[in-house]
Amino acid sequence: MKSELIRELTTNFEAAAYNSNEVEFWYARDLQALLGYTQWRNFVQVIEKGKTACRSAGQQVDDHFAEVMKTVDLGSGSKREIDDIMLTRYACYLIAQNGDSRKEQIAFAMSYFAVQTRKQEILEKRINIWERLQARERLTQSEKELSGVLYERGIDDQGFARIRSKGDRALFGGFSTNEMKTKLGVPQSRALADFLPTITIKAKDFATEITNFNIKRDDLKGEERIMEEHVKSNEGVRNVLMQRGIIPEALPAEEDIQKLKRAVESEDRKLLKDVKTLKQLDEDTGQEE
Repeated sequence: MKSELIRELTTNFEAAAYNSNEVEFWYARDLQALLGYTQWRNFVQVIEKGKTACRSAGQQVDDHFAEVMKTVDLGSGSKREIDDIMLTRYACYLIAQNGDSRKEQIAFAMSYFAVQTRKQEILEKRINIWERLQARERLTQSEKELSGVLYERGIDDQGFARIRSKGDRALFGGFSTNEMKTKLGVPQSRALADFLPTITIKAKDFATEITNFNIKRDDLKGEERIMEEHVKSNEGVRNVLMQRGIIPEALPAEEDIQKLKRAVESEDRKLLKDVKTLKQLDEDTGQEE
């Protein structure tokens, strides 16, 4: 396929895209023309194959193929309503997969939507990792604050460990920190939070923040009294999760957050290096001119 045609098709496909609530979509009537189909009835057959593929992939068809009515202008100046379908990027990809592969537009669309879908997946994955890293950092800070508050009240590191362990037992339905490590396959030498999903990390952080607040507000003293408060905080957070059908101890472990952090830092260094390289190339080009 010639580069000129690729550029033209890219422009056409991107110009036809709409955005609603940060969700990109295409109208089927527009996609029909982009893919080189002249008859709507023929294109509907391809759409139905796309729906079947969507269903077979375990996806909700209505999430990707939304039927709508559209008002169009007729040559006489009058208007009438026609049926149309709002298609997600994934739906467009499935339609292209089931289209006439002899058409150049189909060949282009299969690659175009596959690449765009992959970009979206990578972006979503990166954002999810970032949210988990941020949640872990906030938990670290709130636990440091709790440790400092306890130190001011004469409670040493061992006392802090006992209080935190009791809080974990309350949050995880009776499972201690070490028992949760065994349950999730976490090395005993590692922090449990490094392997927890984001929702659980945030739960631990919230419970710790509540404990910090109440210790200061009520000027609580003594390991036993503070431990009681921390248990109540974790029980309260657990109750909220349970009401929403989330059982903390039943959630599976996730990838080692320290490993993810190193991977993100490596990607950031590579990105910085690429930016510097591009800047240097730009400067060199400017000097040549």
